[in-house]
Amino acid sequence: MKLIYGSILLAIFASCASTAPKNMDYRQEMRDFVIEISTFSKSQNPNFIVIPQNGHELVLKEDGKLANDYLSAIDGLGQEDLNFGYIGDNVPTPEENRNYILQQLLAGQKKGKTVLVTDYAEGNKNYNTSETLNSKRGFISYVAEERDLTIIPEQKNKLKHNNSNDIENLKKAQNFLYLLNFEQFETKEELLNSLQETNYDIFILDAFYHSKLFTPQDLEKIRYKKSGGKRLLISYMSIGEAEDYRFYWNSDWDASNINWIDAENPKWKGNYKVKYWNKDWKRIITGTSSSYLQRIIDAGFDGVYLDIIDAFWYFENKKDL
Repeated sequence: MKLIYGSILLAIFASCASTAPKNMDYRQEMRDFVIEISTFSKSQNPNFIVIPQNGHELVLKEDGKLANDYLSAIDGLGQEDLNFGYIGDNVPTPEENRNYILQQLLAGQKKGKTVLVTDYAEGNKNYNTSETLNSKRGFISYVAEERDLTIIPEQKNKLKHNNSNDIENLKKAQNFLYLLNFEQFETKEELLNSLQETNYDIFILDAFYHSKLFTPQDLEKIRYKKSGGKRLLISYMSIGEAEDYRFYWNSDWDASNINWIDAENPKWKGNYKVKYWNKDWKRIITGTSSSYLQRIIDAGFDGVYLDIIDAFWYFENKKDL
């Protein structure tokens, strides 16, 4: 996860990248990309779960009407910083920003989409505030103490709605763990053993331990909660930025000469804004036997958590310069 705070970096990106195509509907292009990902995955497994993160503005079109084709393709909506983290970790999200995001999330929820919220906050007071607000809205909540998502929280105090139920779909889930960076675990076995000892209903994980994809056997070790119930295993996948540490990256590439790369993220070295409508980039992500998505499916994950969905903001901003 490479979160950029709102519009703070949009101008930085725009100043160092080439002119974007004119008259392109960048939001619809992202909707179409997500629909392609959903179609490809659900053709193999109709129950495969697709959750875009921070794509709340794609729920409604410019005329205020629901983007029904997009909503039909997804199963949930992931959202960071709804209550804490929008302007800084452990800082309450301003009411105006929160209400704006809520408008779209609630519209999606009314269409049957499960909402998963990740707030970034420390301390029991902020933790309880986040949990209470999300629970009242019918959202599934995860409160992360740090944005790098390296920690499995102590469950004694940090796992609400603990249950031993089998979780066969998003609607049955009551809590989740968001863990992307495994640097605190010296071996894959240590990581898997630690995950086994938890009762989370959903794991959102990177599909790779360092550079190696988890195997179906690895996932079977963590598919059941310590209490015995089955859980959902969801893989993180960035589709709005390319990452030079991923399997698809060729070390001989010159990023400035790749047709689907727009500019390097100045805050995250090795991460590049991509022209996500480009067919070459799409083939890396989905639609082929060697694509990122197919590898996730073959490993045995139950779904994908799509990041950098809000990349349309970057290109819309460039268009006006």
